[in-house]
Amino acid sequence: MSSYKQRTLDFLELEWATYIERFNRWPAKDGAERVKKQGYARFQDMLAHILAWWEEAMPIILALAENREYERKKYDFDVFNAAAVEKYKDWSEKDLFAHYEKTLQKSAADLRSMNEAAWENRRIINWVRGVFIDHAREHLVALSRFLTMDTLENEWSEYIERFEKLEDKEAFLKKQGFENFHDILAHVIGWWEEGDHIVTRIMKDPDFNVSSHDADAFNIELVEKYKNTSDADLQKLFESKRRSFLKLTKELPEEAFVNKDIEGWLAADVVEHFDEHPLSA
Repeated sequence: MSSYKQRTLDFLELEWATYIERFNRWPAKDGAERVKKQGYARFQDMLAHILAWWEEAMPIILALAENREYERKKYDFDVFNAAAVEKYKDWSEKDLFAHYEKTLQKSAADLRSMNEAAWENRRIINWVRGVFIDHAREHLVALSRFLTMDTLENEWSEYIERFEKLEDKEAFLKKQGFENFHDILAHVIGWWEEGDHIVTRIMKDPDFNVSSHDADAFNIELVEKYKNTSDADLQKLFESKRRSFLKLTKELPEEAFVNKDIEGWLAADVVEHFDEHPLSA
């Protein structure tokens, strides 16, 4: 089995299979606030959006795997997403959750049965990544250990390599607001160090007061802190800190992920931060 196929199945069976359960662990008010930040009035509406993309993607993925023709579309994402919410707006929570589970199980079974050669098809990979992998980070409302570790293992681990493959590095740096890649790495390392420190302190002392940060001032400090560190040494430090954060995440007790401070720092520091500095290569 290809590593990408296994990773995709893990997302379905470990991340998406526990998505509703993890969301429901939050008090109703907290859950509603998280969904509102996602741009949805109800959790059911966001779930309808997720479901609609699975239902759209799977026939295309299977057609590509079997070398069959399928309807080509140009998507107006706002229109598509609005139609998804409309489609399921009158469904009961019970029926929608059951349909979600049924669709999840069928998608996993279909993907598992696809021939191995299909997992070399770039168009299939793009669809799979978009609706099953990237979508999990995009609609993060209750962080899992799995998503945290996957982002560290499969996204941040390739970050330096992906930057080196960019055709227009200057455009990326300009968009990110950094003078050079060295400063981006310094910025990421510094926030990882801070996150590691805070999570560790909370685990030792649940009453530890997490103070707020002036993010702009802190970012300036980080660039200054590492300005004389060589690129080679900084890249080694980046990898060391990534592995350290991965170890910390792996060893955290399950209850840590229902601690709002710990969950919030891990989500912001590892998962959301990756998508704040996206690399297309």
